[in-house]
Amino acid sequence: MRVIGKLGVIAAAAAVALGAGTAVAQDKKVRIQMQSNFASTLALLGPNAKYTVDQVNKLSGGSIDMKFFEPGALVPPGQAFDAVSSGALDAAWATPGFWTGKDIAFAVYSTVPFGPGLGEYLGWMKEGGGEKLLQALYAKYNIHSVICHLIPPEASGWFRKEIKTLEDLKGLKMRFFGLGANVMQNLGVSTQLLQAGEIFQALQLGTIDATEFSMPVMDLSLGFHQVAKFYYFPGWHQQATFGDMIINKTKWDSLSATQKAQVEAACDQTVLKGISVGETVQGPALKEIEGKGVKLMTWSPEFLAAFQKEWDKVAAEQAAKSPEFKKAWDSLSKYRADYSLWKERGYLK
Repeated sequence: MRVIGKLGVIAAAAAVALGAGTAVAQDKKVRIQMQSNFASTLALLGPNAKYTVDQVNKLSGGSIDMKFFEPGALVPPGQAFDAVSSGALDAAWATPGFWTGKDIAFAVYSTVPFGPGLGEYLGWMKEGGGEKLLQALYAKYNIHSVICHLIPPEASGWFRKEIKTLEDLKGLKMRFFGLGANVMQNLGVSTQLLQAGEIFQALQLGTIDATEFSMPVMDLSLGFHQVAKFYYFPGWHQQATFGDMIINKTKWDSLSATQKAQVEAACDQTVLKGISVGETVQGPALKEIEGKGVKLMTWSPEFLAAFQKEWDKVAAEQAAKSPEFKKAWDSLSKYRADYSLWKERGYLK
């Protein structure tokens, strides 16, 4: 009886200790409202945004209750940054390139003309200091960023008329994203940044003469082929594009270390999915687009040289204007210079 009694006491103590440990380890439930800047119906980016939310909820075991909202459901897409900064919105799924109105440096962390491809860009962001610089920039606005998608090269754009000479670009009205817009402006194009859902109507009504948006599978889902029949490649302005989930810094700090790791893991999975799916679906999409009477066009060396020349000017100008841009550009440029030896030796041409 005495032995059994001791065993019972030990078992009871173990149960209490286990219960206490479980209580300590269990995170309090957190609700996060996340609005995407990309509609769920938009190929690749839409499903990837929803996939992120699903993975956060799954990996957290329910301790994080994240809800997906369509663009504009809570705040206008263009106001997502300010809403997250103030805490009016918990989180947004977008790309740093949308926030160049705050600082042009954000563009470097999204995509740059003639910039790195998938592997090189990912290397700089994760191991070359890019992500740390980006976090420091966001911190000025009370925002924490989690890199959450990376997609392959984009097309160069849809044109209603064939572009035969550089003179044909002058006077065109074109939707354009990122630093490539500055290049096009130098060549006489009038650019504007429209959200995905606004582009088709603008192209159809003639408000714009041309547009770039993304890669074939996404462009196909937006129906540009119905009103523009000349589709140009390569996407010199976006060889790879990063996106992130921005979270109000106070909200992020309220998460436990485990919950933060779960959000980061979910985004890492989405990055992998964006690369693998993005590379898989382009061929079939191109075939379908061509089957709709669209002419697939390739920029001549003359055009690419002109784009490159103007980009070099734009990069120098922006570095002179913005200390944050210079900091990001210098870091990326040094990384690319160091990487070039490996790229030259390691990869087939």
